[in-house]
Amino acid sequence: MIDLRLEDIHEELRKTVADFAQHEVAPVIGDYYEAEEFPYPLVAKMADMGLFGLPFPEEHGGMGGDYFALCIALEELARVDSSVAITLEAGVSLGAMPIYRFGSDEQRERWLPAMCRGEALGAFGLTEPGGGSDAGATKTTGVLAGGEWVINGSKSFITNSGTDITSMVTVTAVTGSKPEGRKEISAIIVPSGTVGFTVEKKYSKVGWNASDTHGLSFADVRVPEENLLGKRGRGYAQFLSILDEGRVAIAALSVGLAQGCVDECLRYVHEREAFGHKIGSYQAIQFKIADMEMRTHNARLAYYAAAAKMLRGEPFKKEAAIAKLTASNAAMDNSREATQIFGGYGFMNEFPVGRFYRDAKILEVGEGTSEVQRMLIARELGL
Repeated sequence: MIDLRLEDIHEELRKTVADFAQHEVAPVIGDYYEAEEFPYPLVAKMADMGLFGLPFPEEHGGMGGDYFALCIALEELARVDSSVAITLEAGVSLGAMPIYRFGSDEQRERWLPAMCRGEALGAFGLTEPGGGSDAGATKTTGVLAGGEWVINGSKSFITNSGTDITSMVTVTAVTGSKPEGRKEISAIIVPSGTVGFTVEKKYSKVGWNASDTHGLSFADVRVPEENLLGKRGRGYAQFLSILDEGRVAIAALSVGLAQGCVDECLRYVHEREAFGHKIGSYQAIQFKIADMEMRTHNARLAYYAAAAKMLRGEPFKKEAAIAKLTASNAAMDNSREATQIFGGYGFMNEFPVGRFYRDAKILEVGEGTSEVQRMLIARELGL
């Protein structure tokens, strides 16, 4: 029998995060967004709730939950604001998860407890200025010399890389050549504050303005040989697997934004009058909102299906790509329609739909563009 109802533990989490988003995030996030400030007090409250430790075992300081629990939390947060949602998503799936999946016992013991408690954030240094979707075109280098990795290069668009609580960045670097001539790419942990490691000026962004995003540069950065994460030469493969999981999480975040658009429009159309009637009485508006709800529903089913396969330990690359593509399209389409329904007010940053519109576009780009998702789906079909 197919049953799409949430288990009691997941439903309780959903209600708790929804309450937090509505009563703690919604009243203040607009000010942080306008000021382009990282919301440290909100992040601290999320940490107190255990959100950063949701999918990790208790032995590492986590909550002993699963990845689907993280997705549920992301959906409810993004229903109100995407900046806090992406801070959680990147902190867990891109910062802490590589350490948990591929780290040594010593690396897990050193880095994970503080990350699970939300006292520290980790970052994921993959994208480079000239690379974009072609992550295999990595130019950053890591040379082993005298028991240390000497790293030179740069990374771009790295979330959570420059906060006051960022403790480390895991970076991909070319560490040699494989027998067939391809690059040997490895992952190396670089602690914040390491000499030669520079966090560049924060970006001026279209959206996600209350999240932290920087470029990074490495000039003869030296870290111990034991900072290698996982096996040498497996860095690219490791990060591809992390991105598969991350796409399910981004799909959940996208669904939250799409649902938030529906929520805001439903409130607005019962209040706003035009030509002597509430605008919700007009079929043109009703059909727009019906389509928005349909897109959100379908996208939620897509990420639920991908998460289910992931938790069962089955291959889920195709389903993750479908979920990410479907949900990011839904978020973009719904935010555009919500802005249209709100009219001039939708173009004002004081209204949530204005933020939603600005935040939606990056969901079609980050953690794999829509074009990359289509490429992955086609490959999984044998094309």
